[in-house]
Amino acid sequence: MIRARIIPKRDVTEVRIGLSPLPSIAKLLSFMANRIDTTFTHLREQDRKAFVAYVAGGDPNFDRSLEILHTLSDAGADIIELGIPFSDPMADGIVNQLAADRALKSGMSSHRIIDLIKAFRKTHDTPLVLFTYLNPVYAYGFEAFHNDAAAAGADGILLLDLPPSQAAVNPEFLHGKALHHIHLIAPTTPPARRQSLAESSQGFIYALSRTGVTGAHSAPSESIATQVAEIREITKTPICVGFGITTPEQAAQVAGYADGVIVGSAIVRKIQENANDPNVAQKLREFVTPLIKATHAA
Repeated sequence: MIRARIIPKRDVTEVRIGLSPLPSIAKLLSFMANRIDTTFTHLREQDRKAFVAYVAGGDPNFDRSLEILHTLSDAGADIIELGIPFSDPMADGIVNQLAADRALKSGMSSHRIIDLIKAFRKTHDTPLVLFTYLNPVYAYGFEAFHNDAAAAGADGILLLDLPPSQAAVNPEFLHGKALHHIHLIAPTTPPARRQSLAESSQGFIYALSRTGVTGAHSAPSESIATQVAEIREITKTPICVGFGITTPEQAAQVAGYADGVIVGSAIVRKIQENANDPNVAQKLREFVTPLIKATHAA
């Protein structure tokens, strides 16, 4: 920011220019509406629920992954969760583990994820939430990663193995304000902790329909509606449900009581089945379109 100061001097006016420090990325972005918040506002106005799609960034390779992101957005996905490939994805089942492995073998890294986001933002505006473990972010530099990802066009981040309570007592993890931090709430989360997570939530809450790793279930839990209702009593943050949603019927059922439906492993499995097919993006579109329509029609 440039500030001009006019100082009278004899019969001449002298202008001195002073440079003040540039504001941080986080501060600049704080003046802008986050795409996640804007999306949920528009969905509420249309009385529709959000369809959230998960894919591993760089699976099966950079170019195909970019094509897949375009396809999901064009098919009507409201938010895309972009997994950062990691060598030890302990919260993931075999489907997502193999996706991360394919991405890593194709040359993906945290820096390449930033490149992927930049490439996507050249043509599409769908919100992106980074789905990751702490290690890749910490190795990159916690604050630097948040700033770079936000500047590239990311909107949120879900750090699977960094509980907010732990982040709060470590000063190093307080400098991640450039992105919305998405919180997970499981069926086993104690009431006091659930309230703390809900009250500090941003963007949306990821409500797990079941415990366990990703891709290990064929249907959402029958008790998830009650869980969503209990969370809704303590926060106005949108609640999206994931784990075990694989069919349009299940998507419609969950959309009946949640603000959004998250489908991950079923999408990743479809990519895996067609990883070597040049028409993988089109086949994925045929798979997700009924899921998206069911979610939006609920």
